Amino acid sequence: MKALFLTKEYPPNVYGGAGVHVEYLSKELAQLMDVEVRCFGNQNETSGRLTVQGLDFPPETFKNCDSKLKSPLTAMHNCIAFNANPIDAQLVHCHTWYAHMGGIVAQKAYGIPFFITTHSLEPLRPWKREQLGMGYDLSVWIEKTALESADGIIAVSNGMKNDILRFFNVDPNRIRVIYNGIDIQEYQEIDRVDALEKYGVDPNKPIVLFVGRITRQKGIIHLVNAIKHINDEAQVVLCAGAPDTDDILHEMEEGVRKVSEKRKNIIWIQKMLSKKEIIQFYSRASVFCCPSIYEPFGIINLEAMACRTPVVASAVGGIVEIVQHGETGYLVDFEQYQESPFEPVNPPEFSKALAVAINKVLDDKALMKSMGDKGRARVEAQFSWASIARQTFELYKKHVK
Repeated sequence: MKALFLTKEYPPNVYGGAGVHVEYLSKELAQLMDVEVRCFGNQNETSGRLTVQGLDFPPETFKNCDSKLKSPLTAMHNCIAFNANPIDAQLVHCHTWYAHMGGIVAQKAYGIPFFITTHSLEPLRPWKREQLGMGYDLSVWIEKTALESADGIIAVSNGMKNDILRFFNVDPNRIRVIYNGIDIQEYQEIDRVDALEKYGVDPNKPIVLFVGRITRQKGIIHLVNAIKHINDEAQVVLCAGAPDTDDILHEMEEGVRKVSEKRKNIIWIQKMLSKKEIIQFYSRASVFCCPSIYEPFGIINLEAMACRTPVVASAVGGIVEIVQHGETGYLVDFEQYQESPFEPVNPPEFSKALAVAINKVLDDKALMKSMGDKGRARVEAQFSWASIARQTFELYKKHVK
């Protein structure tokens, strides 16, 4: 049996959780079966039973395109091109709406089962219209068409499964919950601190850490607004790059500027760090904060927990299935501050609640260690990629004759 993965992200072009998922799942599945990955980029590699081929279209193809439509139209172009080379796989498995149209075409043109892993849902990301304009309507349509056509759907959390059933006409029997995972050998506490020192972070002082993209979804603005309530001696390290739009970048810049007028231990690293670097930051952080307003799973929290770092996170989506409140960290009830599905009714109070939880960890070294140890133990027991690959492989076998 051979699986064909279609994806926008694959190393070295990874900027979110979906790319991390595809990277590790494809490698682990290749221990059980043949796996071919077709992705956006210029990759061309083979390792054992895993082959990876990037699709690098000529840049002039969309040189006259409206800037907001360029991304969705490029995705549709690539999805057709994914199918131009013959497909000899027994199934196609897509990741994110950018690749879904390719799965639909493969299902119809080659007569093979079509699977989707849902890493997020477009109806729950309305802020994407800031980035895509009318292209957001296109992404919503592509996702709906794909999910309602797929032979099998993998939801990365029970919360995600409920959202699929709420927004789409899908038979519940076609949905299987399989959690995301983490490489527990790669992500573990280490002693090196050269990456911290490189960016001006003192490894011997308390650190409140954020890692993620500058996007509405990740809620980073709420954390920036929480900084004035966080213990003064703690360094606040924001590893935040890849802004969705110029508007949210400017909002971020203004927020950091204002809080920095009264506090000097804020370090904003405006790029996505390498794995080796970020593992150093996780390892030295006193507490990791994930203030997302929408998070179907949240691999980032697993990464922190694997490095024995307590997590303070919004109680949304799949996060509540990862972080155990009072045991491996604290969950901040987003809904009590919520007016709409996507923004708190009282943003200042939500930000203050984040800070209160962060300070609880900072103020109690014994609690910090206990939460870190319990987080590591939970990751080891529940979220290995070997288990996730086996569950995915078994799901495939039910559909491939």
